[in-house]
Amino acid sequence: MTKGVFLTFEGIDGSGKSSQAKILAEALRERGHSVVLTREPGGSPGAEEIRKLLVEGDPNRWSPETEILLFYAARRDHVERTILPALERGDIVISDRFADSTRVYQGAVRSELRETVDAIHDLMIGFEPDRTFIIDMDPDAALSRGLARKSGEDRFEDFGLEFQHRLRDGFQTLAKSTPERCVLIDGNRPIDEISPEILTLALEVTG
Repeated sequence: MTKGVFLTFEGIDGSGKSSQAKILAEALRERGHSVVLTREPGGSPGAEEIRKLLVEGDPNRWSPETEILLFYAARRDHVERTILPALERGDIVISDRFADSTRVYQGAVRSELRETVDAIHDLMIGFEPDRTFIIDMDPDAALSRGLARKSGEDRFEDFGLEFQHRLRDGFQTLAKSTPERCVLIDGNRPIDEISPEILTLALEVTG
């Protein structure tokens, strides 16, 4: 379908995935690759507007069903305007979150909606990353780190520690169920110990 390579980072809030995505992007650029570093929700002008609706405000401002539709509205715009054009150029696309976050946040945590998430994904997106790095980290430490940022985008952190533990379980289950694509990375280590491991794994698919 495409000529480029699509890599994604997943994990609970505060796990360090955003930092690792940036480090990997720079390392691949140093090796001569053309890299597009992006994020979700967001990654395109329209999707960034929707992001504000999702990550700010009261935790209960949306019903689970409405939240899923907002995520997929943002994701569709992101795919159309950023991801697919870059892959068609032959670039490496690195995204800080993609569909797996929705599967875990909405599907694994609210298990009755998992089939809905999968059906919308198949209809509106229809493809998966080439490799997904799931940064696994102790939720207590990750939540403290996330809240300490005081970014104003704390809606999901505000669901509390129990929610973060359930998310971690969801991501671990996802890694076990899709080992051909997802790699579980121990995030309870210094950044400079984690990044070389991720680069080695990324080079297996990027060349």
